[in-house]
Amino acid sequence: MRIVSVVGARPQFVKVAVICRAIEVAVEDHYAHCIVHTGQHYDFEMNDIFFKDLEIPVPNHHLAVGSGTHAMQTGQIMERLEPVLIQEHPDWILLYGDTNSTLAGALVSAKLGMRVAHVEAGLRSYNRRMPEEINRIVTDFTSDLLLCPTAAAVENLKREGLASKAVNVGDVMYDAALYYGRLAERREIELSRYSQRSGFALATLHRAENTNDIHRLGRVLQALDHIAKHVCPVVLPLHPRTSKRMESAGLSLNTVTTIEPISYLEMLLLENRAKFILTDSGGVQKEAYFARTPCITLRDETEWVETLENGCNILAGADQEKIIAAAKAVQDAGPWTAIYGDGHAGPAVLQALRNRNLN
Repeated sequence: MRIVSVVGARPQFVKVAVICRAIEVAVEDHYAHCIVHTGQHYDFEMNDIFFKDLEIPVPNHHLAVGSGTHAMQTGQIMERLEPVLIQEHPDWILLYGDTNSTLAGALVSAKLGMRVAHVEAGLRSYNRRMPEEINRIVTDFTSDLLLCPTAAAVENLKREGLASKAVNVGDVMYDAALYYGRLAERREIELSRYSQRSGFALATLHRAENTNDIHRLGRVLQALDHIAKHVCPVVLPLHPRTSKRMESAGLSLNTVTTIEPISYLEMLLLENRAKFILTDSGGVQKEAYFARTPCITLRDETEWVETLENGCNILAGADQEKIIAAAKAVQDAGPWTAIYGDGHAGPAVLQALRNRNLN
């Protein structure tokens, strides 16, 4: 079976790493796997370091698209991806998550009449102001196979009339957290610059809904500074987009420890060691849950609704008072239930592709 994976952003590198490992193990099934990197994330810290740490093969094709508006980036990916897919002529195209690379891959594949499987299908925030929500809806409705991470995602697709395409395979990011978490622990000396044993909070901040709105961004930054001063130290790996927006708006942090973007392995260590996590990232919300570290989500809604049970994840948006109050309440989180599968989502994805091939 010939598979083409289309990736372009950090969360997708983690997900494709799981598929690569599953294919390596399933040697008797004779998979041919081609990786297409769109170039959506293109600097070293957001790109090459993930391929190195996660031991992902060098991409077979690099489209070198880079940054731009949503329309520009999506259009350029489509233009450059089409001849690659015609050349490779795969049995299946695997798309991951909800980025512009995902959307472009879905549209090109549909126009070419090629079969698409969407990894992490069925997620809904029900906020169509989010570009990611549009991307995942379009991808789900144009895909031939919807590989869902949770039962809730399957239910979302049933309500939209897509039940016949949906398969609950579990979450590939849970596979990754288990495997690479153990690897990170073995490499602790190399990766422990900021991974204090206890007593610090980890923050990430990059979503357009926060960074594009200076008022929201300012309120979140003030809340982080307050927490760092009055609750516990806060470590913030500073995303390039957030750094640029802060600089252009004249915003700064006074008590938060900001660091350069870090590797996935080091991020797993920080997530496991943190007292709690503050984030607007969907992936980090889940990783916090995998690590059983309480999470405060700096958004008004989440597609990962399962994490909200038992106070494991608290929606605080950009409300400064809610963020600070949540930081003081996180010690009451839990219990933590198994909602993301058994850590074998990668093999389940391949099995779902094989099963659909037989139909």
